Amino acid sequence: MLYYAAPMEGFTDRVWRQTHQKWFGAQGAADRYYAPFISPPENRVLIKKKMAELAPAANPGASVIPQLLAKDGELAAWMIGQLRALGYTEVNLNLGCPAGTVTAKGKGSGMLRDPAKVDAFLDGVFSHAEGPVSVKTRLGVEKPEEFAAILEIYNRYPISELTIHPRVMKQLYRGQADREAFAAYLPACTAPVCYNGDLFSVSDTERFLVEYPDADDLMFGRGMLIDPALVMRLRAKSADPAGKSAVKKLRLENKSTVWEDAAKRVSDIRDFYGRLAEDYAAVLSGERDVLFKMKELWSWQGQLFEGSEKYLKKIRKAQKLQNTSPQLRRCLQTVRSKTREYRASKTAASIDSRCCAPKSSTPLKNRDRWKGTGRKGFS
Repeated sequence: MLYYAAPMEGFTDRVWRQTHQKWFGAQGAADRYYAPFISPPENRVLIKKKMAELAPAANPGASVIPQLLAKDGELAAWMIGQLRALGYTEVNLNLGCPAGTVTAKGKGSGMLRDPAKVDAFLDGVFSHAEGPVSVKTRLGVEKPEEFAAILEIYNRYPISELTIHPRVMKQLYRGQADREAFAAYLPACTAPVCYNGDLFSVSDTERFLVEYPDADDLMFGRGMLIDPALVMRLRAKSADPAGKSAVKKLRLENKSTVWEDAAKRVSDIRDFYGRLAEDYAAVLSGERDVLFKMKELWSWQGQLFEGSEKYLKKIRKAQKLQNTSPQLRRCLQTVRSKTREYRASKTAASIDSRCCAPKSSTPLKNRDRWKGTGRKGFS
């Protein structure tokens, strides 16, 4: 099973992709990074600035898959040829974007309104393009039942992989992904299938794989923004040797408590985003642009940690990048404090249940303080 990073406009740009794959290395990087969509120019003249995101020099080392947003099959096929000339093998077609500015033009999931147009579009692509072409799709526009007719069309073409986000267009990102609908349609898919939708953590992913083990690959969108180390944690949990060594190296093990894991996540994310801010500073025009970009990314972190909102509010109000660091440190300190409280309450409950004192002569508060840190003499 492969793990993919989803294309997320405004977030998973070339700086984010490069920093992520370099920071976490082969063990924690995504197997493929799907780049945010580009639209082929109708005059078939490429603009260098718009193509900068996909320039080979801007994407060294990472396995990047360009994504096209189009409704003219022949034009999309022409663009695929241009991307092949840059060295890309697979190209992905976007039939899933639910944004109103996109769907109003009959693109993205807006094309799903008319299955006949989907058929004509894919016919134009596969009649003129060579090499692997994958598709990212939603289930329909208003209800999941629409996917029966859409899937019948997909099955007519040699799609290299079909990524299914089991929501309909009108949901946007509200509600829950319809995994039951995904499971119902999965056996009828002739192409390999990648699942995408509401996989925010290791536990989310493990539950999904238990319930729906037949998906070939997984794609993570918001989950990788919330926890950039998600792929590494998954590989460690699945007993992948490479994942284990990486976890040991970066001290990402999930120890015994939820809060303990949360403390590590804050630290991991803080360090990663510190490096990311440095990398953005090298390409953006000034500190204000870097701060704006980082505020967007930091807003996702708060979803991981209880009590982080008050610090994120201060970060959102910050006018200088240096003013955000104290708030991130306080968030980390809060989580670590919760960790100690959790351990203390757990130890006290254990003592009460046994009606005796712990055997260790180490004072309780010191033993709690260092438990799980790797210090000699403490477990």
